[in-house]
Amino acid sequence: MSTITKIAFPDPDLLDDVRSRLSESARSALDLRVWSAEHPDSDPADLDAVILPYLGAEATVAKLDDINDLKLVQAQTTGYDVVNHLVGKVTVTTGAGAHAAATAELAVALVLARLRGLDEAARNQLTGTWDHQRRLSLADRKVTLLGVGGIGEEIRRRLEPFEVEITRVGSRAREDEHGTVYGNDDLAQILPNTEVLIIVTPLNEHTEGMVDAEFLAQLPDGALVCNVGRGKIVDTDALLAELESDRLHAALDVVDPEPLPEDHPLWKAPNTLIAPHVGGNTSAFFPRILGILTEQLERIAAGEEPLNKV
Repeated sequence: MSTITKIAFPDPDLLDDVRSRLSESARSALDLRVWSAEHPDSDPADLDAVILPYLGAEATVAKLDDINDLKLVQAQTTGYDVVNHLVGKVTVTTGAGAHAAATAELAVALVLARLRGLDEAARNQLTGTWDHQRRLSLADRKVTLLGVGGIGEEIRRRLEPFEVEITRVGSRAREDEHGTVYGNDDLAQILPNTEVLIIVTPLNEHTEGMVDAEFLAQLPDGALVCNVGRGKIVDTDALLAELESDRLHAALDVVDPEPLPEDHPLWKAPNTLIAPHVGGNTSAFFPRILGILTEQLERIAAGEEPLNKV
């Protein structure tokens, strides 16, 4: 990798926290600065690398053309769709690992809450309504995990104690230490037997809109769709039609569009639980991203290959 020394942080607090963790040799080798759309005080023209803001990175990405010889862009998110157009032009690295545990626990929480009707119980609490029903258990459900990366693996680990039958689907069929990973070509056989679908696949040109009307129609009546990946993987209109017909259920941390307008019909769709894209934004995030960024800068200072390279 080309020599990288001039690196921009999105805000001064993150810079100070990472700098305090760096070895003396790394601090001496690197020229660390603050520059982003929110902190545009310095001239970015000679920067080698930019660490993007965790939230609202789009504004900073739009200004990357101002950098003459950009070599590396570091995202703090696991997904890199906001800089997908730069892959192959510069080195793109992600915050993979910082969000895995938190996103996995939210996926399980969303599935449990919708299956057990906890969202309805919360609404009933406001009106003092006692509505005793027999609900579905996560135990004995047939769960299909669409996406087998770092977050997918953390979800798989957390699901195992719940006594579920897990089927994993990746971009290609293969075997790994946990058994069979099916490919997208196998979905026609898998979806009709899926009671819970958890989506955590990355957003790219192959996955955008893949969960469309034809895809959803293959799920059995009463199936639950949980999306903790990216909203644009799912065709919102197709999902809304299935929900309004009372055929499917949904538990969503991500939607399209996002943020969801207050008058969007998805808010009031039956059998639907929506969280405001908070999968990775927990107390676990900051210490973990600090560790990733610190190791990344140590690697860069030593001339080594970066972590989490796309």
